Amino acid sequence: MNCWEILGIEPTNNRDRIREAYDRQMKFASGEDAQALDRAFREATGEVPPTSEPVAEHSEEVPRSEPVDDSLDANDAQIAREVVIQIRALLNDDRRQQDVGIWKAILCEPPADQLPVRREIARSLEPQLRPMAENGSFPQPVAKFLGDWFDWFSVSEANRQPVPDQPDPRNYPEPGVGKNEDNDEAPEQPPQMMNFWPAVIGWIVGLAILASIFGGMSGG
Repeated sequence: MNCWEILGIEPTNNRDRIREAYDRQMKFASGEDAQALDRAFREATGEVPPTSEPVAEHSEEVPRSEPVDDSLDANDAQIAREVVIQIRALLNDDRRQQDVGIWKAILCEPPADQLPVRREIARSLEPQLRPMAENGSFPQPVAKFLGDWFDWFSVSEANRQPVPDQPDPRNYPEPGVGKNEDNDEAPEQPPQMMNFWPAVIGWIVGLAILASIFGGMSGG
């Protein structure tokens, strides 16, 4: 990768733009990435001579500008091209491309989040990015974000979190049903006890009658 691909911008002599690109990329860089950014910044600003290929070969590596939507003005078209360069540089970093936060930081940063710019970015990256999002090259959060951000319906659906099955309420008793049935049965117990009283009374009366009969016979 040349210094412009590392910085994520097209070749320019504007030192302020180089500094902005450097600061933006440095937010997510550490270790070797930070060292590479430092070298790229110094090379882009002319502080050190290029350390890669000769100038003739070096210039061939600069990405060619792609056709731009006619509805975009020159500034929006330039923003779209720079974001595309940053994304392609990100795709060369296997570790950083797994972090959905880095994708959001690049794609959601104004003015790249404006709808016309977003559509142009999607048009430029779709042939390369969409198949990767569909075939599992990215983690699920990254693929789902790309599908939602670029309105790629098939990608969003393929990476949507499954909704857990809801329990069927018909398989469970309604609250309080068992208690009500127990309460309804409770008053029925006293009448069952009262059914013994006629038998007891009849037994006592029978004994009294027998006693009087035998008493009369004894007296006679």
